[in-house]
Amino acid sequence: MEKKILLVEDEEKIARFTELELIHEGYQVTKALNGRDGLELAEKGGFDLILLDVMLPQLNGLEVLRRLRRTSQVPVIMLTARDAVMDKVSGLDAGADDYITKPFAIEELLARIRVVFKKQNGLQQQTRRMTACGVTVDTDRHEVTCRGEIIELTNREYELIRTLMENKNIVMSREKLLDAVCGYDYMGETNLIDVYVRYLRSKIDEPFGIKLIHTVRGAGYVIKDET
Repeated sequence: MEKKILLVEDEEKIARFTELELIHEGYQVTKALNGRDGLELAEKGGFDLILLDVMLPQLNGLEVLRRLRRTSQVPVIMLTARDAVMDKVSGLDAGADDYITKPFAIEELLARIRVVFKKQNGLQQQTRRMTACGVTVDTDRHEVTCRGEIIELTNREYELIRTLMENKNIVMSREKLLDAVCGYDYMGETNLIDVYVRYLRSKIDEPFGIKLIHTVRGAGYVIKDET
């Protein structure tokens, strides 16, 4: 999916040149030529990154950033002709993710954009939220929800659904699931997994009218992506 970038720059030649280069790199670009329009667009959301000039008419870039940070943590790279240390500090203190001084080489800007997206992807991976059929497993919170409603599960029920979610679209044998839920030292019967699957279905599938965990005869169980 193409990344969406909001470019807030009042110098039309620079804005147009930057826009064309970003489009060439595969980004979707929306432009604003003043601070008020830029803030309005930014507050509507839907952007993966904002390139924000400091010296803007109607509302300067630092004020745009301060107001935006009240409601959004979208990554922002500041663009400015200024190169004083305090200007950079002010931008970073206001919540900018990076700062680049004009005139800049487009290759440097593109490199900085890639770094921001790489960091963003890293943060998303750290917050593990897996979803299927309206059911979400949040490993940070050790929480399972369905359509926003928290499902109360035992530890073994949670470990079973977490394991199936982590291996979505892969059929998991009862033996593998038993190892994940009860540990390698467990010496009991594998039909214990069937019991926990029934428990999960009684707490999730039946109340919410969905089919989350599928049985694959002779092989095990699987959670599938919605089709």
